[in-house]
Amino acid sequence: MNVIELDQVSFSYGERKVVNQVTLAVPKGKHVGIVGESGCGKSTLLKLLSGLYAPTEGTIKISKSVSIVMQTPQLLPMTILENITLGREYPKEWIHHVVNLSCLDQWVASLRDGLDTYLGDRANELSGGQAQRIAIARAVCKNSEIILLDEPTSALDHETEKSVLEALRRATEGKTVIHVTHQRSHLEAYDSIYQMREGKLYG
Repeated sequence: MNVIELDQVSFSYGERKVVNQVTLAVPKGKHVGIVGESGCGKSTLLKLLSGLYAPTEGTIKISKSVSIVMQTPQLLPMTILENITLGREYPKEWIHHVVNLSCLDQWVASLRDGLDTYLGDRANELSGGQAQRIAIARAVCKNSEIILLDEPTSALDHETEKSVLEALRRATEGKTVIHVTHQRSHLEAYDSIYQMREGKLYG
């Protein structure tokens, strides 16, 4: 069963067509990678899938809830827990599971107030890896069937990148994933990999 279907989808900024007649079907539980250079349209495609943009042409069908992990996490002046849950109530066991999956457990355990540590203005002082793992935990906490990844490690150093990719691998098992990146090596275990050039998708 396909949980994502795009049929001749296009999107334009004014006169410039950024996504050009993309057709794609993604079965449930499959991991799909899309590789392309900056400006090729891959991030715009994710915004279309997440509902942030509406297609100029064509149709998009998504049968499940969606979470997205962006290149630059948007953290709020709240506690770590509140940044993960965004004000929703979840069982403690689920939160513990999410924190472990996202590889946050050791760092959180080292903090005096644990998950209740208030980030406030200090959110900018977190390492890139810490901030990105909080964003991963937020996406996982919703328990969405579909997870969209938009260059989630591009701003990280090599060692941090490895740990965040491991967190993503653990967190997305059994989920349907679309991961856009300019580094094909991040997609080695994926079921399908596509190339995007000038708004078009090539298998």
